[in-house]
Amino acid sequence: MANDPQKIRFAPNGAIYVALLNSGSTITPPAGLGDPDKAPAGYKALGYVDEGGVTLTPAIETQPVNAWQSATPVLYHVTSASFSIKATLQETSKITTELFWGASWVEIMSEDPTPVGTGVYRLDLSSNPDIKEVSLVVDWNQGAIRNRAVINRSMISDRGAIQLSRTENGKYELTFEALDASGKLGYVLTNDDIADTP
Repeated sequence: MANDPQKIRFAPNGAIYVALLNSGSTITPPAGLGDPDKAPAGYKALGYVDEGGVTLTPAIETQPVNAWQSATPVLYHVTSASFSIKATLQETSKITTELFWGASWVEIMSEDPTPVGTGVYRLDLSSNPDIKEVSLVVDWNQGAIRNRAVINRSMISDRGAIQLSRTENGKYELTFEALDASGKLGYVLTNDDIADTP
């Protein structure tokens, strides 16, 4: 089979969308590629991502099964499976900061006889935080070739440090880990013709 440079793919453009899965909320993850210029129904865009892009990591850990009759394993069985999405967000917004800090902004009210909003907001960092569950969608494309990765259920498993600097913008590094959703970690959609190639 000849090498084909037309099969080399890049991801020069894309977007990350998130939906908070509060108790009682009903979010239907997208079943198709949708409109490339709109967030899927019920999801919000997380805005600019730094130039490192987004890292998708499907992983499987296995353990060998050894037998008396063989010096090499006779099979491997799966001990764990995971799917993580890591990105460094560049936009400072309500949703990016609440995801990063793991808490919600609440307006401080004045202590007048009739409480009035002061325009100052407070975010309390709990010593016993409650990790919110979210649904995540990552879109990327190269021209007309479009791809979408969907995690029905996930939680933030890791956060990077914020560097406050005179010469560089604030960034919010987050790693999302998939949770089980009826036996699935997530799925990937594409209109790339690779799926039609024998």
